[in-house]
Amino acid sequence: MPASRRFRVLVLGGSAEAFDLAEQLAGDGEVEAITAMAGVTRERRAVPGHVRIGGFGGPDGLAAWLAAEQIDAVVDSTHPFARQMSANAARAAATAGVPVIHVLRPPWTPQPGDDWREVDDMVAAARAVPASPCFLTVGRTELAPFAARRDVVFVARVIDRPDPAPDFTYVEARGPFVLDDELALIERHGIRSIVTKNSGGPAAEAKLTAARRLGLPVVMVRRPPPPDGVLVPGAAAALDWIRGLSHG
Repeated sequence: MPASRRFRVLVLGGSAEAFDLAEQLAGDGEVEAITAMAGVTRERRAVPGHVRIGGFGGPDGLAAWLAAEQIDAVVDSTHPFARQMSANAARAAATAGVPVIHVLRPPWTPQPGDDWREVDDMVAAARAVPASPCFLTVGRTELAPFAARRDVVFVARVIDRPDPAPDFTYVEARGPFVLDDELALIERHGIRSIVTKNSGGPAAEAKLTAARRLGLPVVMVRRPPPPDGVLVPGAAAALDWIRGLSHG
């Protein structure tokens, strides 16, 4: 790599870890980070540094973009449930001959006093809802299976209200969430059960603490299998990996 050119990294965003990594690399004199966002969320959190919005056209399109932009490394820091994007990143990086790493935060694990009912997907989660009203925290693109449960009142927390929107009560909010606020929301809506995905991380964990304290059942959607390749648990490890490559 010519001395005059900074080491170029594509960070596939959509997670708190991606934001942390972009923040740490913003203004770096040796590494130039470009954070790619899918553009699904209308109200996006402002990401430091260079940002690219929109898809790449599948793994072949991403591979071509990596080559055209002279990207030196890829950090897949998408959501733990973004299985297809992680697979596309691995395939595209292999095609382009670019090293790739996957940032995958540890999942939540049940604690004493928890009442988790673990399922594999949203259809199974909708069937497993044990009590109404139910607090849905699965994201606005995954609400459709729950609309079939006419016997359940749903309160769905989303960053953006979906369009069209199932006939639910919506709470538009972005994390991180704190315990007192979660307890107040549960009391305000008379919540008797919760559905969530095992995303892990501290930003949305307070609802699980609230459920434990109140004895509420939680329908927990398991994660898909992790992507193949190198896995690290957070932004600090990804930054070390980038530093090692850029100084190699």
